[in-house]
Amino acid sequence: MIGACRYLHINKLLKSRKGLVMARQDDSGSTDSGTTLFGTTLFGTTLFGTTLSQAVRDEVDTALAEVDGELLRRYPGEPGSRQPVHTVYVPADALADTTVGGLVADWGRQAGALLDAHAPDAAALAAVLGRPADALAAEVYDRVRAKLVREPVEDLRIDFEDGYGVRPDAEEDAAARHAARLVAAAVADGTAPPYIGIRMKCMEAAVRTRGIRTLDLFLTELLSSGSGQLPAGLVLTLPKVTYPQQVTALVWLLADFERSAGLPAGRIGFEIQIETTQAILGPDGRATVSRMIEAAEGRATALHYGTFDYSASCGVGAAYQSMEHPVADHAKAVMQVAAAGTGVRLSDGSTNVIPTGPAGQVHDAWRLHHRLVRRSLERAYYQGWDMHPGHLPTRYAAVYSFYREGLDQAAARLRAYVGRVGGDVMDEPATAKALSSYLLRGLDCGAVDISEVEKATGLDRPQLDALAGR
Repeated sequence: MIGACRYLHINKLLKSRKGLVMARQDDSGSTDSGTTLFGTTLFGTTLFGTTLSQAVRDEVDTALAEVDGELLRRYPGEPGSRQPVHTVYVPADALADTTVGGLVADWGRQAGALLDAHAPDAAALAAVLGRPADALAAEVYDRVRAKLVREPVEDLRIDFEDGYGVRPDAEEDAAARHAARLVAAAVADGTAPPYIGIRMKCMEAAVRTRGIRTLDLFLTELLSSGSGQLPAGLVLTLPKVTYPQQVTALVWLLADFERSAGLPAGRIGFEIQIETTQAILGPDGRATVSRMIEAAEGRATALHYGTFDYSASCGVGAAYQSMEHPVADHAKAVMQVAAAGTGVRLSDGSTNVIPTGPAGQVHDAWRLHHRLVRRSLERAYYQGWDMHPGHLPTRYAAVYSFYREGLDQAAARLRAYVGRVGGDVMDEPATAKALSSYLLRGLDCGAVDISEVEKATGLDRPQLDALAGR
């Protein structure tokens, strides 16, 4: 009864006030029901009122409802899946006399043989790369060796574009069907990389019909050979995109394939290769790449930077075309901002300097590649292209060093955040998400083990996934 009376009395007082409320207490510690412009205190309870009317609050909610929906649709956040550290490109005819599993294992063997010849131990590789021959170098070297045996390729793209060229229709028809059968077989027997697919020819008029036919033949045969199922790690790549309408065209084609094949709508996604200046800045002055993501209608999985085509389109001379040229940095910065929060991932391009020949030439190529990979990682480009088996040792050396050398600090900050204890850095929820994502990327590629992460953070894999929003 006292509670009900108190409620009615408080309600009556609040209705008579138009200002905010604040408690007033006398020297003895008792609290009376006095009021000021800022507050009122009743029976020891401090009450805080408001001034804004419910009508204006409702008006704001109504006005922003469409924006709320757009934010959820356009910016769903990071996908809860593994991102490969690289994409390996091979021309379609590289599979003429081998299997997918055979090709992948051969890349691992060739990479291992290069290490045997030019960096047979951890100290030798550290010396080549200009890094200290310490415990970290030994850990990285051992893990690189193991990776080249266990999983040398994380993402394989069978190329029907530049790496394959223009062939007679009958030859490309046969190659497309053959590639699909090999992919299905590798998925079935467990020898396929986690991600695998094809790069088709682009949507420009000269090769559009051929590209669409290859796509259709590949998907049709893949579905048939896979007993009506497409591989979970299937990836398609659309190159040389200049206009959003070309992205829309691929959306139409994939939607039609899904309907005809009885697949769920939106099942097939694709990557967009950014290889032309028009893909970054359109004639209207807008960032075309952002419009391409929108045109994909949720199917875009990644944006891949094409180093040499893009550089050439900017007029950069062949000797100066590089992943670190200013035109490359500008394009990738625009891509990064356009993709942020959309769930569309990013991949850097490649170097065309191949580690072959005399030891000095191999070492120079390794130093360059290692530096470029590390540079990309520091700029939040966690994936890149590898064009030769000799790139694998330095790809994994750079990636593993990046994640292992930051493990202790990232784990300490995350532990402090979760435990709400003091530390050298006061982190926000967004930073905690980035820290957990960093650790998960290291786990996914084999740079660190779950036992190490659990010991350092006190968190298990599901907890890390939750913090990262996976």
